[in-house]
Amino acid sequence: MRLLFFTFLLSHTLSGQTYQSFYTGDTTDVTTATQGGVVLMGGATEDDNAMRWFLEQSGGGDVVVIRASGSDGYNDYFFSELGVAVNSVETIVTSNLIAAQQPYVAQQIRNAEALWIAGGDQGKYVQFWKNESVEDAIKYLIHTKKAVVGGTSAGMAILSDAYFSALNGSITSAEALANPYHSKMTIGYNDFIDHPDLQYVITDTHYDDPDRRGRHMAFMARLTQDRGVRALGIACEEYTAVCVDSAGRARVYGGYPQDQDYAYFLQVDCSPDFLPEICAPNQALHWVRGEQAVRVFKAEGRSNGQVTFNLRDWQTNSGGGVWQQWWVENGVLQTGPSGSPDCLSATDHPGNDPAVFRISPNPARVLLQMELKENLLPAQVEVLDLQGKCFFTQKVTTTDSSIQVNDWPSGMYFFRVKSSGMSYCRRVVIE
Repeated sequence: MRLLFFTFLLSHTLSGQTYQSFYTGDTTDVTTATQGGVVLMGGATEDDNAMRWFLEQSGGGDVVVIRASGSDGYNDYFFSELGVAVNSVETIVTSNLIAAQQPYVAQQIRNAEALWIAGGDQGKYVQFWKNESVEDAIKYLIHTKKAVVGGTSAGMAILSDAYFSALNGSITSAEALANPYHSKMTIGYNDFIDHPDLQYVITDTHYDDPDRRGRHMAFMARLTQDRGVRALGIACEEYTAVCVDSAGRARVYGGYPQDQDYAYFLQVDCSPDFLPEICAPNQALHWVRGEQAVRVFKAEGRSNGQVTFNLRDWQTNSGGGVWQQWWVENGVLQTGPSGSPDCLSATDHPGNDPAVFRISPNPARVLLQMELKENLLPAQVEVLDLQGKCFFTQKVTTTDSSIQVNDWPSGMYFFRVKSSGMSYCRRVVIE
């Protein structure tokens, strides 16, 4: 029996532990052609245009909202108020660990074509979902089903490769900059939700209220110091959203110019010496590096999402933003104007002519195909990780060649071809 356009509440009880399910729409599960992607929302009222993009990526399928508190506020909004037809919207509230462990919860997530993670307390999300069936279900949506996922505030915070877990409560910019190893600086690394377009990324939200730029710099300093990688960051002001499609193109939505809504794309500078000068317990963060510690693209959030930023190379953009450089002097954040970074190579200036050196697909999972101009042969191919360390090397003597990458760790790599004293580089994502 099909139940159409009907909302009901299901509550499951086990030894006093409950989850709640608020269901709107058709109870018959459907399977639609999804387009994948990820949505990062800054934490205030959702941007309607970004949320329409989110629903469209589901192909009209079933939408699931998960949260640890609250009620069914998203159901009517997603199902009928945005004008995008979907089969159903279900909000599942898991207010404790036992509730989150119930098989129904993970199964409904797996059946979804779109998953939205509401705001709240990300500490509860980590406690209730990490290393549990909910985490496995979310990873299934991302990596196998290619469904769109998104989140706001706490939901945005946990989607990146590195994340602020808030297990000891929130932290202010002043606290984080004064001591980047403060007891509240609880950061997880590559051990929860791992979206392929958010590798080496740590996010932050509510960027304008309160000012969280300082603590985000401290997050990135910790990621850089602790893991030895050139950290990346994405941040949204409260009414701004970033929608990333399956090609790694990020669209920024907001109310600019009527409202000063911005998203921020941060990357550690590409110079060989990129680690913070001082990032240690009970000492103020000092991360200057010639006043170029971190390069930032500050992007305008517009209603049509016309401002874009490419997460494949962390450089290409449509305009509609400005480059800045950020650094920290003895616990005080400093900012200034900057030019576009040159991050395609860790050591050499790259050749940028795409006709000279092509590599596909990007991102890749199993096999990479390389095409070189004949006048480059023979050439030496080197693959560098984000630390600038050589991960793989191979001599190439033909214009077409391939590299097996199915057993490589997922993440970003620099592919560098050296020939006749020249160096040509491309940034590639391995899923």
